[in-house]
Parts: sequence; C-alpha cells; structure tokens
Amino acid sequence: MSIKSIAAKIFAKKIYNKTQAWATKPVETQKKVFLNLIREAKNTQFGINHHFEKIKTTADFAKHVPVRDYEGLKPYVDKVVNGVENVLWKGKPLYFAKTSGTTSGAKYIPLTKESMPYHIEAARNAILHYIYETGNADFVDGKMIFLQGSPILEEQNGIKLGRLSGIVAHFVPKYLQKNRMPSLETNCIEDWETKVNAIVEETFSENMSVISGIPSWVQMYFENLQEKGGKPVGEIFKNFNLFIYGGVNYEPYRAKFENLIGRKVDSIELFPASEGFFAYQDSQKEKGMLLLLNAGIFYEFIKSDEFHNENAKRYTIGEVELNVNYVLIISTNAGLWGYNIGDTVQFVCLKPYRIIVSGRIKHYISAFGEHVIGKEVESALQEAIEGTAVRINEFTVAPQISPATGLPYHEWFVEFENEPENSTTFAEAIDNAMRKQNMYYDDLIVGKVLQKLVVTPVVKNGFQDYMKSIGKLGGQNKIPRLSNDRKIVDLLKSK
Repeated sequence: MSIKSIAAKIFAKKIYNKTQAWATKPVETQKKVFLNLIREAKNTQFGINHHFEKIKTTADFAKHVPVRDYEGLKPYVDKVVNGVENVLWKGKPLYFAKTSGTTSGAKYIPLTKESMPYHIEAARNAILHYIYETGNADFVDGKMIFLQGSPILEEQNGIKLGRLSGIVAHFVPKYLQKNRMPSLETNCIEDWETKVNAIVEETFSENMSVISGIPSWVQMYFENLQEKGGKPVGEIFKNFNLFIYGGVNYEPYRAKFENLIGRKVDSIELFPASEGFFAYQDSQKEKGMLLLLNAGIFYEFIKSDEFHNENAKRYTIGEVELNVNYVLIISTNAGLWGYNIGDTVQFVCLKPYRIIVSGRIKHYISAFGEHVIGKEVESALQEAIEGTAVRINEFTVAPQISPATGLPYHEWFVEFENEPENSTTFAEAIDNAMRKQNMYYDDLIVGKVLQKLVVTPVVKNGFQDYMKSIGKLGGQNKIPRLSNDRKIVDLLKSK
C-alpha cells in the first residue's frame, strides 16, 4: 500500500466524521444555512426588494419570496451579467456557468467565492466516503479521467464564463494533477467526436483506475476503446475499478457497460448541477444519495402533483416523507432564491436524508392524465431487461395521440445493442411493469383509453446523430427520457 493511499484512508475517516456531525442534525443544519443566507444577502437588491430584513423564519421566506425558474429570475441575472454588483449576492460572482436554455437562449448561472468550494468538496467527499466504507484506496495511485467540457473560459464585464465542468477543471487539487487525464490540450477540443478519439489515443496505454462522466458519453468512449483494442475495456485497463457518474440513471446502461468492461466495477452516483452540488452516493450498501444539507443551499420541496396549484405548500427538510415525488426548490450562496431547477426527487431514507432523482418536472407524459415520470420508465425498462440478454444504448418515450388506426399509445424509441428475441413479449414486459407502478396508466389501459405501449427500434447511433444535429453532442447534454409531445421522436424518425 502506497503512502498516498494510506493518507487517503486517514483523510476519508476525517471527512466521514465531519459529515456525520451535520447529517445527524439535519433540521438544525438547514436552519443555520437558511439564516446565514438571509443575513448575508439582506442588503442586496434582491434582499431589499423581498424584505429580507423582515424574514426570521422559513414561513416568512415563503411569504416574501415566490418560487421562480430561470425566466422568473432573469431580470436580476441580466443585471449581474451586465456587471452590476450586489444584485442577487454580495459583490460580483467569480464565474458564470453558461448553459443552454430552452426558452431564453443561453442561461448564466452565477458561481460565487462562497459557492464554488462546495462544488469541489462534494466530488472529493463522495470518493472519500467510498474509501472509508470499502477500504479501497489503491486506485488513487492510478490515472483518473473526467469526461467534461472544455476548460477554455470567456469573459464578460470582468466575470469569466464557461461550462461548469470546464470551470471546475481549474480547481482540481494539486495532488490529483499528475494523475488526471486527459491533457489540457485534449480537454480543450470542442468537437466531441474528435475529443473522444483524442482521449482514446491518449489514455489507451495508461493505468486508468477511475473513469467519470455522463454514462451515455462514457459509453461512446468505451466503444471506441474496445474498437481500438479489440478486447473489453476491463482488459485494456486492468486496474479500472471505479466508475463515477451523474446526470442520468445508470441502471438502464449497466448491462451494456458491464459487457463493454467485461466485468462489474463499483460506481458512485453524483447529483451536480450548475446551480449547486446537491447530493452524492455516500454508501455502496444503501440506496440513494446523501442530500448535502450543509453546502450553502437551503432546500424546499413541493409535491409534484401540487406544483401547478396556486400557493402550493413548500416543505422544509423536517417535513418531507418517503417515496413522495417532490419538485426541488433551492436558495443558495450564489444568489438563487426560491429557484426551481426543474428536477424532481424522492426520499428513500430519512436518517440520514437520502434521495433519488426521479425526473424533470417538465419531462413527463400526461397526454391523458397518466402523470408518467422518468423514474417509472427507467424502472420499467430495467425490469423488462432483467435476466435477459437485451442491452440498450439509449431510449426516450413520447405519446402517440393520433395513430393511423386504433387507440392512442405510448411509443418507446429504443436503440438496442442486443435486441430481444421476441419484441412483442418485450413490449408487454415493459407495459406490465408500467401498469404496476402507475395506477393512472393502468386505469387508461383497462378503460381502453390507451392501447398497450409500442416499442420502436432506433438505428445504431441514432441518438448520437440526433444530438449532433441539434448541436448538443457530448459534454453535459443528455436525451430527455420523456416528452409530452413528439418533437424529439419525429426528428429521430427522420434519421
């Protein structure tokens, strides 16, 4: 065992104990975060406009600060982008994480000197919790790769801006710099396909021990490695034993990944976003990710089936229940207030508070009142492929409201690596799993409002070609699991 791995184990125990100190006092921890946020921002334009001097409780906050999405907060953000100080948070942000919006063009999410350290610490602590629980630390001596956006930053009114993953690349600790790949030159390549090919060439002969990224794009890297080496990734990288991912549910990809790798590897799930680093998997034995209650973020939760109601109740951490679908609302030390990031979560444990990401409040199917969410389609597909040789690369689901003949249905567009022996039986297995999970969907089938779902195969690389056609290949971009219209699938069909 190396000195580096011994040091990692000692540090891991220290971080675990620090985590326990706040995780065992969740309500008290969130209260401290809340009061600190209000105190620090009370003299900002937003704080003055929303009477922060009167806010003493979370009920006061809900009274004075409405829930907003980016569009609702945009007038304030625009001032910050234009260089005005003390608007949403004291002073100016250090960076803007620039993301692509659907209705407002580019979105500029502020990152401040107070918020930035938590993005770095959370990713580090996720790995340290893994080391503490498993005792596995040998991987720290190998090479680590993080598939991410370009670290090249622009500047606007004295504030640097770029992709979050590119910004974070500038904060990699010195003790990881020698182990980290790809090189800066390769990481700066903008074209994703060119970048992946360069990463393959650069890493092929290295001792890779940790690989991190969104599963759909790591899959592309693995496929290129396998094509170059003519053997499984696990044979190319014999010491590769830890996969770190975020952004999408890994389960639909797991069988394909294990086939590409040639064996099972441990994995750690993260829940990062430009708006904050919200949770990470703190245990290999327990379901869900630990919600980070001490990370400069005050959380509120609105039940998703009540979200569109006027004056929907906003729950705080001590009021949430298990297995309820909540819209996640955040207020942060980067100056986002009552902010709806668009994700929905469910609590799977309350001691400590662990969550799973169940979908997006805008990504759902309810063309007939069925209220189908991302977690349900992912679970149904996973159940259908369990114990079979079926492997999938990607999928999305949309309603077919006006079929040429017969009743409407849900249409599942699936890119198979290994197709099912009997497509009808496979579709029925998914449909049965959906009906068990979602009583509204079941009622519509029983009541003959809908017919059973239809699976439509997508040609190989069809999803990659679609993402390329809309300029979103690679990086942090991912296919929505669900749409309430057919805009995406109509383009897929044209490929």
